Amino acid sequence: MRGMSHALPTSSPRLATSGILLAAVGAVAASGKAVIVKLAYRHGVDATTLLALRMLMAFPLFALLAVWSARRATALSWADRGRVVWLGFTGYYLSSLLDFQGLQYISVTLERLILYLNPTLVLLISLVLLKKKPGRWQVAALVLSYLGVLLAFGHDLQLEGGRIVLGSALVFASALSYALYLFGSGQVVARIGAIRLTAYASCVACVLCVLHFAVLHPLRVLFQQPVPVYWLSLVNATVCTVLPVLAIMLAVKRIGSSLAAQVGMLGPVSTIVMSLWLLDEPMGPWQILGTALVLVGVLLVSRVRA
Repeated sequence: MRGMSHALPTSSPRLATSGILLAAVGAVAASGKAVIVKLAYRHGVDATTLLALRMLMAFPLFALLAVWSARRATALSWADRGRVVWLGFTGYYLSSLLDFQGLQYISVTLERLILYLNPTLVLLISLVLLKKKPGRWQVAALVLSYLGVLLAFGHDLQLEGGRIVLGSALVFASALSYALYLFGSGQVVARIGAIRLTAYASCVACVLCVLHFAVLHPLRVLFQQPVPVYWLSLVNATVCTVLPVLAIMLAVKRIGSSLAAQVGMLGPVSTIVMSLWLLDEPMGPWQILGTALVLVGVLLVSRVRA
């Protein structure tokens, strides 16, 4: 995403419009994941089981995508295979596991705000590991983003207490894990391709999630869940997992990563709407202000990096 200009890759208004629509669909669909998870938790399912069901149902689609993306590609070296496994572990398995665990304790609005810190975490990792000096706009973006999360965190902390601390820590660890994936995937993407890497890494994560479940539970438990859990998991696997990956990649191809990221700011907003509509979660002025600050901060980071 770094180094791309704000100019659209295409001059066609039709393609530009379709790109913006795809980015919006991807952002809204991805943000619905937390709402689906919260609804499933009402049926007594645990995080490990829910994650295994989601990845088990998503696996055939990612496997088809992997086969399609590799049909004319060269075979991977053993070094790149190792990198794919590592990226699948950090970017999709570990980050998803921590996120699902954290959602047991915090609201979907706070979860989405913490996860939306990803661009700022990638920036921080770059500053620390590459020893870059941050610019004034970068510092301002970081301050705004984390101040916004602290405002929303403080609001929820007054209502829920210590559960919020644990849940927020888990989700922040999830965001950090995914930021490490984004930071480390740059050179690998150039060699393998974005779609192929995503498909391969997702397949690795699917296998790891099911193995994780098998270590903790008998496999038969997967087939003993309430019927609504299976329907919710199917929606989570297709609409909230595979669809956003494809929609956002197609959007980036049409309108570029910078504009796609800005359209993606619909994510936190749509999460608030869905949490109020489907979960009846409380929404106070501090959460609204926190959301606005995070959006402004991430917008600044996106513009500076572009």
